[in-house]
Amino acid sequence: MEPIVAMEFVERTMKNNKDIVGVIFIMTIDQTKLSTSNTPFAMIDDYTVIKGEKEILFTMHTVFRVVEIKQIAENSRLWEVQLTIIDDNDPQLSTLTNRIKEEVRGSTGWHRMGQLMLNVGHFNQVEELYQELLKNASTDSDRAHIYHQLGTLQHQQGKYPEVAKFYEKSLEIKRKTLPEDDVSLTATYSNIGGVYKNMGEYSKALEFYEKSLKIYEISLPPNHPDLATSYNNIATTYYAMGEYLKALEFYEKALRIRAISLPPNHPLLVTSYNNIGEVYRNMGEYSKTLEFSEKALKIKEISLPPNHPDLATSYSNIGGVHDSMGEYSKALSYLEKSLIIKQKSFPSTHP
Repeated sequence: MEPIVAMEFVERTMKNNKDIVGVIFIMTIDQTKLSTSNTPFAMIDDYTVIKGEKEILFTMHTVFRVVEIKQIAENSRLWEVQLTIIDDNDPQLSTLTNRIKEEVRGSTGWHRMGQLMLNVGHFNQVEELYQELLKNASTDSDRAHIYHQLGTLQHQQGKYPEVAKFYEKSLEIKRKTLPEDDVSLTATYSNIGGVYKNMGEYSKALEFYEKSLKIYEISLPPNHPDLATSYNNIATTYYAMGEYLKALEFYEKALRIRAISLPPNHPLLVTSYNNIGEVYRNMGEYSKTLEFSEKALKIKEISLPPNHPDLATSYSNIGGVHDSMGEYSKALSYLEKSLIIKQKSFPSTHP
């Protein structure tokens, strides 16, 4: 579409509603980077009702990489997002897509759809889906799975009494027919542990997390990502209890597995590095904190656009560590980097 036409659409809408923020997407299409086996876009000048707008129709699976997000100086309510088109052969996209497919598991297409909707936060829609699936469930296995997923849904929304109810229903059904070391019990044990952790009942949380871990250690290969998740759950509980050495032990176990089993730009590696860095910060070992914080930052700088707010958070955290070490010039440098991104990424009224 012609830039002037796009701007007219945005400005007209913003004029009618002062609470709206306008976003202009500028898409760069480098045809040399597209596979010859697909046609991700088409010019539709000859078919559109309004001629002269130079409209382009994209296929539904078209993917863009975010290059830059910036506020337009002349208008604090108007933002510009620079995008560049990529195809299915892009290495980063392929790696992350394959990992997402592994994470969205389920015995049926409906179950996989429900998991995907949970992952992207479509809570109302996924609750409707699971309630409908529950009505039509024909086996105990299906009912146990759906109750578990409903518990996960409530967990993500912080509705802990409802969480416990659904997880316990799922566990009750599973234990009728399954041996105590069956791997399908692990997710329910882990999630019940998560409920207790969020309620501050850490000893109960550890009890259920350790039940899950015991089964995983028997049934999974030593570098399986689910083992890393289990170690990470136990670590976060020890961290909340202030037992930093125990937390560090389990965070490091999780990191060792993730470094082997995940793509090098996976966000869970960032999480592991940040978690370990935070433990060292609480122990006053600032040089170790910097080591792991900088590893997390390196991944973010590769995988995120230059003005992404998560980069600002990393720069701010590293600046804070340098400040604690008395390295004030370095602290100032990182804090200024953080401020520059925040000024570009947030409106002037943002706290």
